[in-house]
Amino acid sequence: MSAYPRPPRRYTELRSTKCKSTAFYRDVVQLPPAQDMGPDAFAVGSGTFVIDGHSETSGPAAEPQRVLINFFVDAIAAEEARLEGEGVPFIRKQGKEFWGGTISTFVDPDGNYGQLVQFRPEDAPSQ
Repeated sequence: MSAYPRPPRRYTELRSTKCKSTAFYRDVVQLPPAQDMGPDAFAVGSGTFVIDGHSETSGPAAEPQRVLINFFVDAIAAEEARLEGEGVPFIRKQGKEFWGGTISTFVDPDGNYGQLVQFRPEDAPSQ
């Protein structure tokens, strides 16, 4: 018998969602694992991206635009095509920003928005 109480059913549902998101960012987005941080942590640049659940949330994101997960890429068209080939839905494709960047926005399995961001200084407006 475990020293910890059995988690409530709701936790199991969140764990399922968490596993789905972990698999998505690991297998589809292809983020590398963060060493010694557990199976739900990924190395992103000089930081760590961790997927976790919360006891007061369930189902898809109610306001997916509230937090945008940005992934800076060198070749946005190629990365967008690769993700679309994996069945990832995009709600915005290669939109041009006033500051010279290009953004494509996709939806993850939990309904959160992820963005591919490409910035090339030569595309920035002259000042």
